[in-house]
Amino acid sequence: MIDFIIVIAYFSIILIVALRGKVSADSSADEYFLSSRNLPWYSIAFSTIATNIQGYQFLGMMGSAYLFGLAQANLEINAVQGILLGTFVFVPLFLREKITTITQFIAKKLGERIALLYSLANIALFATVTLGAALFWGAYAADMVFGEQLSFFHENRLIRIAILIVILGIFSAVYTYFGGLRAVVKTDIIQFGVLLLGGIVVCLTAIHHLGGWEQLYIKTPQKMHLHLPSDHPTLPWTHLFGLFFLNINYWCANQTVIQRALAAKSVTHAQTGLMVGGLIKYLMAILIIVPGIALYGMLGDGLEEPDLAFPYLVKTYLPQGIKGIILCGLFASLMSTVDSTFNSLATLWSTDIYTKYINRKATDQQKIRSGRRAILFSLGTALIMGLVLLYLKFDNPNSAFTHTLNNLRYYINCGIVILICSAVLLVKPNIKVVLIAFIASLPINIVLQFLFPEMNYFVRAFCVIISGLSIALIGSKGKINKLSSLFQPSSISVKYWGWTLAISLLLLHFIFH
Repeated sequence: MIDFIIVIAYFSIILIVALRGKVSADSSADEYFLSSRNLPWYSIAFSTIATNIQGYQFLGMMGSAYLFGLAQANLEINAVQGILLGTFVFVPLFLREKITTITQFIAKKLGERIALLYSLANIALFATVTLGAALFWGAYAADMVFGEQLSFFHENRLIRIAILIVILGIFSAVYTYFGGLRAVVKTDIIQFGVLLLGGIVVCLTAIHHLGGWEQLYIKTPQKMHLHLPSDHPTLPWTHLFGLFFLNINYWCANQTVIQRALAAKSVTHAQTGLMVGGLIKYLMAILIIVPGIALYGMLGDGLEEPDLAFPYLVKTYLPQGIKGIILCGLFASLMSTVDSTFNSLATLWSTDIYTKYINRKATDQQKIRSGRRAILFSLGTALIMGLVLLYLKFDNPNSAFTHTLNNLRYYINCGIVILICSAVLLVKPNIKVVLIAFIASLPINIVLQFLFPEMNYFVRAFCVIISGLSIALIGSKGKINKLSSLFQPSSISVKYWGWTLAISLLLLHFIFH
C-alpha cells in the first residue's frame, strides 16, 4: 500500500506543478513553445537529460548490459561527442538565426522543399516510434515490477500493459497540452530528480549484493570492455563509426532535445547547460549499465529474458516503500520523454506546417490552438504505435528489444543526418543533389540490409550516411566550410570545459578498452 501512496503522491505533484505553470489565454506562441526564450543553464541540463532518459534505458539497456557488458555503455557515454558538436557547432548557428524549429534553419540553407520533407520526417518519427516506444517501455517496465499489484486493471498481462500505455499517454498529453514548454521543463526537473534517485538506489543495491565494486573485475572481467570484436553481431567496436553520425542526429538535429537550447537565455547558458548534461550522461551510464553487469556476476546466464534484469533487481532486493520510488522513477523517465516530444510535435506542426502552409496570417492564439490539436492527434498515433510495439515485444520476448527499436528508427534518422550535415558543412549546397541524397538514404539502407543481412545496423547506418554525404559533396563541387570556423565557444572558460569533456571521453575509451 505504501508504494501506491508514493506513486499517487508523485502523479499529484507533477500535475499540480504542471498546471500551475500553464499558459494564459493571451500568451504568445513564443511563450508556449519556447518558454519566452528565458531558460537558465540548469533547466536546460536537467530537462534535456530527463528527456533523453527513457524506460528503455532502465529495461532495454540494462538488459543489454547483462548480455554484452560495458560495451552497451557506448550508447550512453558517446552521447558526449554529439553533445559537444551540438554545443559548439549547431546551437550557436541556431541561436544566431533566432529560429523556433530546426526546420527554419534547414529552409535557409537548403530551401523550403527540403525543409518541408525534414519537418514531415521528424513529425512522422516523433508521432510513431519515439512516442510509441516511450509509452511502451514505461508501461512494460511498470508491469514487470508491479504486475501483481496492477492486476486490478486486468488479469491478462498483455491487456494490462495496453491499459497502462493509454493511461500514461493521456496523463502526459494533458499537462503538456495546457502548459507548453514551461510546464514541461518544470516537471522535467522534478522527474529528473526522481529517476536519478531511483537509479542510484538500484545501482548501489546491485553492487552491494555483488560484493563491492571490485567484484565487477573479479566475477565479470569479460564484461568490462567498451570495445567488442569486429565480428560481434550486435555491438562490434566498428559500431562507433555509425554511432558518431547518429549522435549528430539525436543531439544536434532533434527538435525534442535541442528545443531547450533554443529557449536559452543566451548562448553561454545553452552551451553550459548542454555540457553539464554531458557530465550527467556519464553518471547515467553508471546507473544504467553497472547493475546489469552486476546481475550477471550474481546469476551468470540464469536470466532467460534479458529485459528482466531491472525488474529482477527491484523485486528480489528492494523493500516495500523503496519500490514505490523506483516505480516513480520509471514513470518519470517515461513522462519526461513523452511530454517533451508532444511539445516538440506541437512546435513543428504549428511553426513549420500550419503557419507556413495553412494559415500564413495566424495569430499567436491560433498557433497555440494548432499546436494543441497536434498533441491530441499525436496522442492517438502514439497509442497505436505503443500497442504495435507491445505485440512485437511479446512475439519475440528473448531479443534485446532496444536494438530492435534502434534499427527501426535509423531508417529515417540516416536521411536526417545527411540533411543537417549538408546544411552546416557545404559552402554552396546543390539543393537538388542534397534532396536526392536524402531520398536515396532509405533505398540504400534497404538494399544494404538485403545484400548484407549480417551487417551490424550501426555499421550499415554509417555506410548509408557516408554514401549520402558523398553524393551531396560531389554534387556541390566538394566545397566545404573550414572546420575550425564552425566551432564557436561563447567564452574561454566554456571552450576549456569543452576540451576537458572531450579528453575525458577519449580517456574512458582508452582505460576501458
